[in-house]
Amino acid sequence: MAISIGGTLVAASAALWKLWRIPLLAGAQARTTAVMAGRDEKVQAAASVGLLCIAFVLSFTADDIKAGFAALAALLIGAALGLPILLGLVVDVVVKQSRGVIAGWFWADTRQQLPSLSLALMALLLAMATNVGVSTMVSSFRFTFVAFLDQRLASELYVTVESPEQAASMVEFVTPQVDAVLPIMSVQVQVASRPTEVFGARDHATYRENWTFLNAGPTPWKDIHAKTAILINEQLANSADLHVGDVVSVRDHPLTVAGVYADYGNPIGQAIIAQSLFQTLFPKIVSLRFGLRLPREDVVALAAGLHSELGLPSGSAIDQASMKAYSLAIFDRTFTVTNALNVLTLSVAGFAILMSLLTLTAMRVPQLAPAWAMGLTRGQLGLLELLRTVMLAVVTGFIALPLGLALAWILLAVVNVAAFGWRLPMYLFPLDYIQLGGTAILAAGLAAVWPASQLARTPPTDLLKVFSNER
Repeated sequence: MAISIGGTLVAASAALWKLWRIPLLAGAQARTTAVMAGRDEKVQAAASVGLLCIAFVLSFTADDIKAGFAALAALLIGAALGLPILLGLVVDVVVKQSRGVIAGWFWADTRQQLPSLSLALMALLLAMATNVGVSTMVSSFRFTFVAFLDQRLASELYVTVESPEQAASMVEFVTPQVDAVLPIMSVQVQVASRPTEVFGARDHATYRENWTFLNAGPTPWKDIHAKTAILINEQLANSADLHVGDVVSVRDHPLTVAGVYADYGNPIGQAIIAQSLFQTLFPKIVSLRFGLRLPREDVVALAAGLHSELGLPSGSAIDQASMKAYSLAIFDRTFTVTNALNVLTLSVAGFAILMSLLTLTAMRVPQLAPAWAMGLTRGQLGLLELLRTVMLAVVTGFIALPLGLALAWILLAVVNVAAFGWRLPMYLFPLDYIQLGGTAILAAGLAAVWPASQLARTPPTDLLKVFSNER
């Protein structure tokens, strides 16, 4: 409640301050608003540039989540403040290039209407930029997550048993039927004074062919199986400030960091050492989980055999495809709300445009009456009003695209690292941006239809009264 009331007061303060500074009757004149906007333009431009500079600096220096959010706030507010100025520059250029009386009047009139529409266009800018930024972040996350699953879930079948004896029986049963049995053994210890889950990896092509690294030496897997090196995840590398070539200890055994790998979603550090070294350092740890490599067409039969021959529960053997499908389903459900938020923000922006245009409709009659008297029909005037809104929305969309990409970069490279300790790569999705831009322009156009139709249906007597009651 406090945020809502405070936000409303802040949003209204600028308009109330302007009304307090001008004569009482001048507030109803659009020209007064345009003149005052011109006076405040330099201050607004300076504030915009200052905030964007702050956002730029914080983007490369922020080391905690508060600084990351401060960078986001500075970026969005600075861009919003700069939007009317950029739109004014674009319109000024078009005015100079326009030919014909109607075109010149249309663009000059557009320039005069910008101050009154600026808040609504700011809302549209922020809605579009937020949609671009969040959709880029989510889509990049999903794209990366799919590749991450392909790396981590390389085995065709995963089996979990309940005891060492059951593990020995299972290994003996499946060995003749599979290409490889890969034990999954782990223990949580302290590495570089950080809680870390250490895994022991068997020397097998599955790891060498499927795992990728953020940073690594020339032969990371060869080094760890020589029992001289360790692989660590990005979270441990960031939290302990470790790099390739640094030395850490596991149970007082010194190991050189041979590579840093991505480990999305893991809240703690993780490390991988050779299975033989793991068994030496942690002799009491016995693997109860296994990854089995075998032809895909044999997975169902082997899973059935584990159930019928060894009595393993049906849920103890899970095939790779099921695990991937389940993981992706959870991911998609987690971010389903994103689409709803996209629609909501664009709806709010469209509503802001609608309210602004409805407010201006009555004020526009004295300005449009001379154009009507000179030959433009009421329908043409309404169409020009609709065209003006759509064109301003298009220009706003072009400005929103780089702003949204900058927002996505800060979310992925700054906020995500500060919050979770790992960084997501950023990918671009042009088709999504085109679809979003079309949706935003459609929302702005629909918002302008009602006010434009009202102008088109303005009774001629109301237009004639402008001349009889000329101020």
